[in-house]
Amino acid sequence: MEGKIKTSILLLIVLIIISLALAGSVLFLLQKEKTRSLSLQQQLEETTTRLKMTEARLDDSKKVAAGLDSKLKEASAKIDKLTNEVAEEKSAKEEALIQAGQLKADLERQKGVKADLESKLTQAQRDVAKAQGQVKDLSSKKDDLEKKVKDLEARSTQGQGVELGTVVVTPEAATTAVTAPVAGKTTVRAISDTTVRNPTPAGEGKVLVINGEYNFAVINLGSKDGVELGQVYSIYRGNKYIGDVKVEKVHDSMAAAGFLNPDTKDKVTEGDKVVRKSK
Repeated sequence: MEGKIKTSILLLIVLIIISLALAGSVLFLLQKEKTRSLSLQQQLEETTTRLKMTEARLDDSKKVAAGLDSKLKEASAKIDKLTNEVAEEKSAKEEALIQAGQLKADLERQKGVKADLESKLTQAQRDVAKAQGQVKDLSSKKDDLEKKVKDLEARSTQGQGVELGTVVVTPEAATTAVTAPVAGKTTVRAISDTTVRNPTPAGEGKVLVINGEYNFAVINLGSKDGVELGQVYSIYRGNKYIGDVKVEKVHDSMAAAGFLNPDTKDKVTEGDKVVRKSK
């Protein structure tokens, strides 16, 4: 009986020790968990603080981005405006160069007409001088004939005169004078000269003006020559191929054409031949 009591007491003591050990372990774990929880709470607070700072920085960044976006839109608007102004300036320069080319072409035509008129005037003066010489020569011959007629009439014993044709002179502006006797008359008739010019083949012309700044040239062909927008012309110097241009603007007697290869503008010169390129 006493042994059972001792055994029970020992078991109770062991159970108490085990309970105390378990309680100490639980307490230790609770303390450790509490410490860990405090650490996590502190980390959470630090993380929350950092998050708030990050959100504040993000808001600042958004404001900066909005300001930059506004400035970008303003810059884009300015670029569009400048682009339009450049396009208008290019169009105005093309117009001015076309008008200058038209005036230049008109001046060249006037020079050609003037030279042709001067040449014809010089030739006419020569023809007049030649005709005056012929008239003088014919007048001299007429005087001689009239003198002979008077001599023959004075010597005539049968009362019959000798009738001679009248000399008629018709001087005209000419290069060649032809004398032909007709029924007792000597007639000098003028034959005017005719200048034949070879017309420019269809679809061919020349470069009048070059604008390297805006990459186009003005040619002396226009709508009256069959030029249309988008047509491509090849440029030659003699038989040497220089490059191609595409028609961008058409007027009656000339057109503005852009260089398809930017390097062509450094090779082409005024007066180079242009030929319409077959499709």
